[in-house]
Amino acid sequence: MFIIKNFEPRTYQTAICKTIENHNTLVVLPTGLGKTKIAIMAAVERLNKLPGSKAIILTPTKPLTNQIFEEFKECSEFEFITQLTGAVPPKKRATLFSQANIIVATPQTIQSDLDKLNISLEDVSLLCIDEAHRSRMKFANTTVVKSYLAQSKYPRILALTASPGGTRQKIKEICDNLHIEKAEIRTDEHEEVTPYIQKKEITWINVDLPEEFKETLTLISSVYSATLSKLRNYGLTKPIKLINKKDLLKFQGMMQFEIRNGNKSAFQKISTVAQAIKLMHAIELLETQGAASLTSYWNKLSQETSKASTIIKNNQSIVKAIDLTKKLTENQTTHPKMTKLTELIQEQLKKDPNSSIMVFANFRFTVDEIHKTLSLIPNVKPAKLVGQKEGLSQKEQLQIISDFEDKKYNCIITTSIGEEGLSLEAADLAIFYEPVASEIRTIQRTGRVGRTKEGKVVALITKNTRDEAYYWVAKRKESIMKSTLEKMQSGQTTL
Repeated sequence: MFIIKNFEPRTYQTAICKTIENHNTLVVLPTGLGKTKIAIMAAVERLNKLPGSKAIILTPTKPLTNQIFEEFKECSEFEFITQLTGAVPPKKRATLFSQANIIVATPQTIQSDLDKLNISLEDVSLLCIDEAHRSRMKFANTTVVKSYLAQSKYPRILALTASPGGTRQKIKEICDNLHIEKAEIRTDEHEEVTPYIQKKEITWINVDLPEEFKETLTLISSVYSATLSKLRNYGLTKPIKLINKKDLLKFQGMMQFEIRNGNKSAFQKISTVAQAIKLMHAIELLETQGAASLTSYWNKLSQETSKASTIIKNNQSIVKAIDLTKKLTENQTTHPKMTKLTELIQEQLKKDPNSSIMVFANFRFTVDEIHKTLSLIPNVKPAKLVGQKEGLSQKEQLQIISDFEDKKYNCIITTSIGEEGLSLEAADLAIFYEPVASEIRTIQRTGRVGRTKEGKVVALITKNTRDEAYYWVAKRKESIMKSTLEKMQSGQTTL
């Protein structure tokens, strides 16, 4: 008999596990309320009920596989728990898979081993999908689920997330892809979980775009507006002020379809879309990140040889904008967010020298800038946590997380890799260098504090820029998601 250990199941965890016993279940639970413990309880029940079977826990990143692997070892007594990622050679993975009771793995690893026929899911009695909001379209999660349902003698699926998406359609897509039959939903207001919810103070601080930036912004914006006007002539019907990146990508897809059907004139239209996307990005960098980020982008653009890049580089307004941007960078004209960020961190450490702080930024260049700035401030011990593609190995990522928890560092600056699931118990303050338009990412970021004690979240917003737009988009989506979940919970809306 396998057993749980080192924790006492909470009432809501036990109730949720009763549903999992008989149904493929989606569990929506606020961050820090023990989703992995539910997976452990479900695995114990399934493997005791079906001796000789296995459980697989799929989670999207290598640091997360390690954390879940360690939590399973600490909180359960299984004969053999293994961790499988691309860092383990395929032949060794196949051997470990055959021997283990519990397999914690990335979805891509399991998908690869299935494609190569190195493993079978015949004896897997529980497939747990962590961060289940990623289970859309042809993501590895959904591909593995199809194989699992085809191969397993006794399939049971458990999907876990804190943020399934902003609409009923998105939630339904996840449920359809994962063959979910029941949903167990607990929001912050649910009476079963409120005793375990830590208080979070959430603040949004507005800053003004510097006057020095505005001439450059006007030059880029004029070229951007002219480019959008061309697209309107090409058939993009939305008003210029309302066009967003999603609209541009959709129009680009339509033009690609036209090209496949022999319409050569669509090549010009696709090039114009590419120009618009590049100019939109330049505007966003200046408004939300600063001159140094934009200078870095101009330098990258100067190396590109595409038609779209060449047209932008040869535009006289852009030539002038590039010159002005470089002068701003040479004069070390920083974005006011950087000043506000350093003030907030100094205030926090003055109030509590033992504080642990997380800073989220969308762009790797900004992460580097923030790290460089904070490194010059006494008592701030910053570290960068970025993905493998951005230069950190899994081992290095895990070491940084460990050092942060051991107080070697008191501030982690991170990209999106720091948003999902990482158990950083000690974070007292999270600062968003910019809002994100995704309700899922906003919730994940906010969930990095207040896990075991009260925490504070601060977001920096440049007034009258894309920052404000992204803030309101995420807020609206989060409100819709909360309403949808409440209706699902009360039975007003079905899967």
